[in-house]
Amino acid sequence: MHELSIAQEIIEISEQYLPQENTVPVKSVKLKIGKLSNVCVDSLQFCFKLLTENSSLRNAELIVQIIPVRIKCSQCNKEVELEENIICCPDCGSYDVSIINGLELYIDELELDDEMELNK
Repeated sequence: MHELSIAQEIIEISEQYLPQENTVPVKSVKLKIGKLSNVCVDSLQFCFKLLTENSSLRNAELIVQIIPVRIKCSQCNKEVELEENIICCPDCGSYDVSIINGLELYIDELELDDEMELNK
């Protein structure tokens, strides 16, 4: 269950980008996760909620956007988005491909709730 360590890292990175002496709660953390990243989104959201209960990110929503797998074939030179997690070119059947998207996992956006202040 590596989702616990991923959630911890997301929290640490998010806190680094909050303003010093922040009094505005974080409304949401938006993630982009590649379909091949082997992250269980439900487990990640559970761990995130658990770890943020007593932090500056409490009540923040974790919003996840799944990035589809996109490859470029070295044989026929086509770029295609894969429906399945089978890494081969659907046009020519070659396994000589480069993965363009689908492995990423990053914080895309932190949204602050500027209508509320912490500790009210």
